[in-house]
Amino acid sequence: MTLMVFLLSKSPMQKILLAIISGLCCVLLFPSPTYAASKHLTLVYTGNLDGELEPCGCSLEGDFGGLRRQATMIDRLRKKKPHLFFISSGGFLRSESVHDRLTGEYILKGINALKYDAIGVQWTDLAYGMDFIKADKLPWVASNWNDAAFEATRRITRNGKTIAFFNWIDPRESPQRQMQASHELTAAVTDDNAALLLSLEHAKQEGATTVLATTLKLAEAQQLFPLAHVDILLVRSAYEKYAEPKKIGNTLVLQPGSRGMRMAELDVALNANGTVKSWQHRIIPLPKTIPDAKRLAGWYKEYNARVKADYEKGVQLAKAAQSGASPYAGEQVCQTCHAAEHKIWQGSRHGHAYGTLRRVNKAFDPNCIICHTVGFNTPGGFIDDEATPHLSNVQCESCHGAAQAHATSGGTQPVANANWPREKICAQCHTQAHSPSFNLDVYWPKIQHKRAPKP
Repeated sequence: MTLMVFLLSKSPMQKILLAIISGLCCVLLFPSPTYAASKHLTLVYTGNLDGELEPCGCSLEGDFGGLRRQATMIDRLRKKKPHLFFISSGGFLRSESVHDRLTGEYILKGINALKYDAIGVQWTDLAYGMDFIKADKLPWVASNWNDAAFEATRRITRNGKTIAFFNWIDPRESPQRQMQASHELTAAVTDDNAALLLSLEHAKQEGATTVLATTLKLAEAQQLFPLAHVDILLVRSAYEKYAEPKKIGNTLVLQPGSRGMRMAELDVALNANGTVKSWQHRIIPLPKTIPDAKRLAGWYKEYNARVKADYEKGVQLAKAAQSGASPYAGEQVCQTCHAAEHKIWQGSRHGHAYGTLRRVNKAFDPNCIICHTVGFNTPGGFIDDEATPHLSNVQCESCHGAAQAHATSGGTQPVANANWPREKICAQCHTQAHSPSFNLDVYWPKIQHKRAPKP
């Protein structure tokens, strides 16, 4: 009544302005049903680490990622958006060398510090058995596991939004099944997707946003699963780089990258039933300008100490087993007949490769030493810079193969890699993982040398 009397006493223009102000107040105090029903969530997701606590930093373009930079980035994101969801499709571990188990132990400790909401189990994660990956009590999910060893689904509610995370571990990819061998882990996985489909449907009926992770490719996932109840699908990780999302029906398809070099942030506007209405996607690179998280400094120091201790133990065993006869001669012997080539080598980065490891405090890491010395982990090869200083750096024999027999025969006996093409020689170390921009035509001129004529 007071407002009506006040309006009657004003001019027409004043009445219009007051009416607008009054309307705005009503909107702010009593939001429209459409505005109130609008939901948003932020999803940060990662994919395979492939057993790398941090990628090789030998090349500038390869010095991306690592768990310490991931920790810095997720801390920043959580500070801005404390209600975000953080998930992974798994694939953290590998078992290709004797050192991978130790690295895997510290990868899991580092992952635990990042506080994921849900993680998919992959076969590579089971390389060292169930007890190994369950020690850190990570939120593993395997929706087609036959017993209660892993959660079949993981529901997380945050700020009024719920995601239901599922993960399909492909029985066909079981290492034991591929070898046609019986194994308890293979028997623990079912290829029947009925229970998973029913759980997805129930989650949708309850208004959750459903997320399904798998190592299947998109076409395989479409064949195996009706995606009607899958809001977000994470397919097999691409190598290193993330793909842009794409919508297929009501399902938003995501493809993570690998090796921990990047992360991705997905801001989603949801319909009332939790399905994806629209989205914004941001791929987050992790170059060396992203500082290492200080809270993981102790973890990283402990990891390096363990690696160094293992290396030194191996050094003692290698010294004890040393027979004295080595197939490797060392660069000083090569210089005797190949002085011009030796001079070129001395001026190259190959000639100082072991010093590079010392500068970055990695002269004890077997994963690094193998490409910065001659014959590491082979009989008669590099042990350490005390026992075998003549085999440090990337020397002639790193490329051309063991040459002791060649030298003692006066050159009549060919070097071990005599018939190898340049591409094969360089590919021993210049792999995609260690040297992503390697181009033989660009790199060869830096060390170009011709075979010396026979005397």
